[in-house]
Amino acid sequence: MFPTAHLIKEIGRGSKGARSITQIQARELFAAILAGQVSDLELGALLLAMRIKGESVQEIAGFSQALESSLTLLQAPPSEYAPIVIPSYNGARRMANLTPLLACLLARAGAPVLVHGVVQDAGRVTSAEIFQAMGLAHCADPGAAEQQLAAHTQQPVFIAIEQLAPRAGQLLALRRQLGVRNSTHTLVKILQPFVRPAVRLACYTHPEYLTMLSDYFTTLADPARGDVLLMRGTEGEAVANINKVQAVNLFHAGQQISLQQAEQSIEASLIVPPDLQGTAGWIQSVLDGHVAVPENIARQVAQILAVARQLNSRETSA
Repeated sequence: MFPTAHLIKEIGRGSKGARSITQIQARELFAAILAGQVSDLELGALLLAMRIKGESVQEIAGFSQALESSLTLLQAPPSEYAPIVIPSYNGARRMANLTPLLACLLARAGAPVLVHGVVQDAGRVTSAEIFQAMGLAHCADPGAAEQQLAAHTQQPVFIAIEQLAPRAGQLLALRRQLGVRNSTHTLVKILQPFVRPAVRLACYTHPEYLTMLSDYFTTLADPARGDVLLMRGTEGEAVANINKVQAVNLFHAGQQISLQQAEQSIEASLIVPPDLQGTAGWIQSVLDGHVAVPENIARQVAQILAVARQLNSRETSA
């Protein structure tokens, strides 16, 4: 078993006395957790202590390295676009979850789009449920995801985190026992599961995560893994809010570039049914051309496609 007492002693001293561990220590620790080499008692202590302390940039970097190293990375098909990765781990409770609409519009433009996330979340409508209601099947395993991407169906591919990264899925599920989320929730939302460089959509809810993720993407994230588009989440999802304009930052080669400034919130003018069947039906109406694509989502689609095309062009000309 992997020894953790010395690490718990560092991170478990409370909100004021806790100290962060190094990137190397974080990578070794999370690799041991993923390999099942940490006891349940120690794992619970580590997850709760980290929840209270909050992750440092070095810790997120180490954890991410361990998680990606544990995966069998996916091959992406040839395309004029780099693959686009959309995490979907929050769903929606008050507003309609329009992540599936974003994914479908990107795929229709010819981009290889992978959506990964949870299948169900109590009290929320998940992207997985909406895809199912729209008749889009989930992939049973990473091999099936590769095959579906290679088929060029112009449809997004969805795979549950339990199939993409089984141990990460188990760690996410501990929320039901512990009552709170753990660091894995942040890690899966910045996961890059492809061999080649990809465009990741990332989002944050709390301002401190904007600072931490911005620092990570500019200092310790591997630029060879591709580009990142970071925005404030819409109920935790990386899709544009249809009734207000969020700031969007591009992270490329260690540089942060502002693509869009936030604008003053406006009174909600576009209402989409937030229930599962209502949302799925409305999205299908947009895809069928009966309802116009919301302006903010159309703008987001254009931004993502431009970044994905440029990333692919740089890769193929290198």
